[in-house]
Amino acid sequence: MIELRTPAEIEAMRPAGRFVASVLERLAADAAVGMNLLELDRIAHGMIRDAGAESCYIDYHPSFGAMPFGKVLCTSVNDAVLHGLPHDYALQDGDVLSVDFAASVDGWVADSAVTVIVGTPRPQDERLIATTRTALDAAIATARPGFKLGDVSAAIGDVCRAAGYSVNLEFGGHGVGRTMHGDPHVPNDGRPHRGLKLKPGLVLAIEPWLLETTDRIFTDPDGWTLRSQDGSRGAHSEHTIAITDGDPIVLTARD
Repeated sequence: MIELRTPAEIEAMRPAGRFVASVLERLAADAAVGMNLLELDRIAHGMIRDAGAESCYIDYHPSFGAMPFGKVLCTSVNDAVLHGLPHDYALQDGDVLSVDFAASVDGWVADSAVTVIVGTPRPQDERLIATTRTALDAAIATARPGFKLGDVSAAIGDVCRAAGYSVNLEFGGHGVGRTMHGDPHVPNDGRPHRGLKLKPGLVLAIEPWLLETTDRIFTDPDGWTLRSQDGSRGAHSEHTIAITDGDPIVLTARD
């Protein structure tokens, strides 16, 4: 069921968005050579506790997960791109790290993701990350009344394909509200002028993600982490946004 939020409810979602943004800002700054993925998860867990927030991940167990997730972050490194289960791994120079985080504050959820390069960057990694960010910006620009959901998806796909990347449609964006995942599904490619008519009050997590040389993925033996079929690196950018009568509100905007 697709739910539209009142202006007051959207205002009530702002603290969740600000909190999620603050956690990602902290983790992006801490993602240095030698930092362990389990330590990043511990930092986020502590911030959740200190804020009186609730994790959306720790007990999450959808049909595609082998077991309850058990951690509060998704940390996907290099050829991992989504649902990376934190484990005992110290980041190395040149690693590409995607961090996806969702939390509930006062009963409202926000969801966001950022990809950073640890230490020395490679131009191809910078280009991949920049493309996901450009695609996200393009999608947000279409998230306003008068457009349709297909316009949002097409904006993502157009940017990614123009940059020479192929797009996977198995996982994409989604509605956000009292729970982390709701209707509608937001594919990362689509046909313009098709699908759901966008209305004020619709709150969406929009999340373009890409792999450098493939659009095919497989599930790691850990039962959660999704990796590229060919070993190429991935990137992931995500914001929770609210559609209004005017410009969309990016609830998880970072400084």
